[in-house]
Amino acid sequence: MLRNRYNTGRKKRGIGKFLLVLLALIVIGCGYVAWKLLTPYGPQEAAQAAMETSGGVTVSEQENWIDFKPDKPKATGKSILFYPGGLVKPESYAPLAHELAVAGHHTIIAKMPVNLAVIKPDLADDILAAYPEEQFVMGGHSLGGSMAARYVVAHPDALHGIFFLASYPDEKGSVQKLDIPALSILGTNDEVVNMTKYQAGRMYLPPDTVYYTVEGGNHAQFGDYGHQKGDGEPSISEEDQLKQTVKTLLSWLDTIK
Repeated sequence: MLRNRYNTGRKKRGIGKFLLVLLALIVIGCGYVAWKLLTPYGPQEAAQAAMETSGGVTVSEQENWIDFKPDKPKATGKSILFYPGGLVKPESYAPLAHELAVAGHHTIIAKMPVNLAVIKPDLADDILAAYPEEQFVMGGHSLGGSMAARYVVAHPDALHGIFFLASYPDEKGSVQKLDIPALSILGTNDEVVNMTKYQAGRMYLPPDTVYYTVEGGNHAQFGDYGHQKGDGEPSISEEDQLKQTVKTLLSWLDTIK
């Protein structure tokens, strides 16, 4: 009788230890999966270099954004507020921001919580409040562009233009009926963008939206963060894609009064 109770106790303790080990493995496994899924793409060499003050551009970091301020701002030029792509560190877009600032446009890259614009889509509130005398256009890459569109819809009088890099608006971000200039840039070798949704998103853009295609460009080369999983291989250099993107953006900005 006592022996049976002793054996039962041992079995219960054994089951308890097994369950604890199993629980620990589940927690570790979930943590690993979350780490893998939420590990952001980071800035490469060109982006790191563009984070330095140089070439007539002063680069500074605030708590919620990175500031690229031209020493000689364009007299009638619009300032630029940029939302990064999902799980991409904001510094990765420093080459783009630096070049736009060289051309005289004050450019600001938002720093999103866990690098996801969907977490804090209204971060632009803080940035616009910090520079009340400036007139801004807004845009973003990938998820950042979609969230920028939603912000513009919620604040139609606060922005003077919207642009999308490998991105598109959804129904909640429809700017189709807003009297606002819009620009959409996409690479032909982009295999991250869902083309069905991209085409459907065109119905949420104004009829006079400017479209530009980067022949041979892909998704990741709008920034400088290395190869993105699932993306197509580009047939042009990152420098060439950046040059075309900057040129197109500047030409579009010149049309905004």
